[in-house]
Amino acid sequence: MKQTLILPTTMMVLAVILAGCGNATPDTNRDASETSAATANHDDHAEEKADHDDHNETDQDDDHDDHAESDSEPDGHDGHDDHDDHDDHDESEGDVVKLTPDAATEAGIETATVAEGAIAQSLSLPAEIRFDADRVANVSPKISGVIGKLYASEGDHVARGDTLALIKSRELAGLKAAWLTAETRKALASQALAREEKLFADKITSEADLQAARAEFEAAKADSDAAENELHAAGVSHAALERISTAADGDNANAYLSAPIAGTVVRRRVTLGETVSAGDAGADPLFTLVDDSVVWADIAVYKQDIARIRVGAPVALKTDSGEILAQSTIAFVLPVISETSRTATARVIVDNPDGTLRPGQYVTADLSVGTSEQVLRVPEAAIQLVEDKPSVFVPVEGGYAPRAVMTGTKSGGFVEIRSGLMAGETIVTDGAFTLKAQLEKDAFGDGHSH
Repeated sequence: MKQTLILPTTMMVLAVILAGCGNATPDTNRDASETSAATANHDDHAEEKADHDDHNETDQDDDHDDHAESDSEPDGHDGHDDHDDHDDHDESEGDVVKLTPDAATEAGIETATVAEGAIAQSLSLPAEIRFDADRVANVSPKISGVIGKLYASEGDHVARGDTLALIKSRELAGLKAAWLTAETRKALASQALAREEKLFADKITSEADLQAARAEFEAAKADSDAAENELHAAGVSHAALERISTAADGDNANAYLSAPIAGTVVRRRVTLGETVSAGDAGADPLFTLVDDSVVWADIAVYKQDIARIRVGAPVALKTDSGEILAQSTIAFVLPVISETSRTATARVIVDNPDGTLRPGQYVTADLSVGTSEQVLRVPEAAIQLVEDKPSVFVPVEGGYAPRAVMTGTKSGGFVEIRSGLMAGETIVTDGAFTLKAQLEKDAFGDGHSH
């Protein structure tokens, strides 16, 4: 290409030189020199243009090769690595709720090992939460008087022995005075008996005098014992008896109403200054205390289902929306049928440490009935819908990840697992809903949904 550009130009220069050789003048020589310089510049420009074209072709070829190489291996990874990353996405690099062990404990996350258990047919029946009758106390006055001070009100939590109210009682003051009199008489009779016994031993007094002294002592002792028993019936303890003789003025009229059990004051029917009477069967109790850490769930069993209910069968108590509130077993079935509802009662005793279940609340009891079979099962609360698939959360490095499972029969608060888990694996049993909510929150923050 360069020769094609240079040769015609060179011939032109030579022709000009030959034409002017015979009569060359300074001007002519100058023109020739300028023409030669221009020609040389033209040659240089053409040469640079050719170099530039060659450079562009080389750069384009290089760019094309680089582009093709980049398309085949983006970011330095090959297709095999991408496939491996996709395989590990479910429980490591993908949807993971990041939680430290301390944070998981604080959030109420609990885990358990998957194992086989019995699942039978399920029967759903209505149930009502009731107080455990052994954990209810109605507190009435043991002595008549006037309410001088109130120490507890409705909603207060009290411990066993805490003071609920102060009663100012003239009756109590009279009982204590009678006991003090009887105690004094007993002490004097005891001294007289001891003196008569000594005199009788010295043959100074007669046996009749000794017997009279002994009879007096026994009578004084009986009066003292009777007065003491009346005080105990009025709520005065042995320790309080010892302080009667040294009590300040007016204190012997003070009667203190105490809590017989630990629990919550759910009802108070007395006001300050009110007169209260002991032994009035028609009077309302002054306080009602309830310990609701354990409650009863009374299940209404239709007569056609009574034969299917067995003691010890698993029961899950649920809300109308299906949320599990508690799990327990059938404690017993009452052997009578209500004349009005024509149903029997199956009672479930439920631990209620957090007060989730409230007496008077209606729930649905999901019972296991019929023949049971051993299957791989997990608590129903462990199953959560993640991306519209039943899933459980499993511990992974740094947190918890969802794993899709195939479920089967539900009964008694448990769900059969047909695939997705193996016996011995660890899953989240309590707090799975919290993990699901956090997972959805994280997904929303990333600008996508699951």
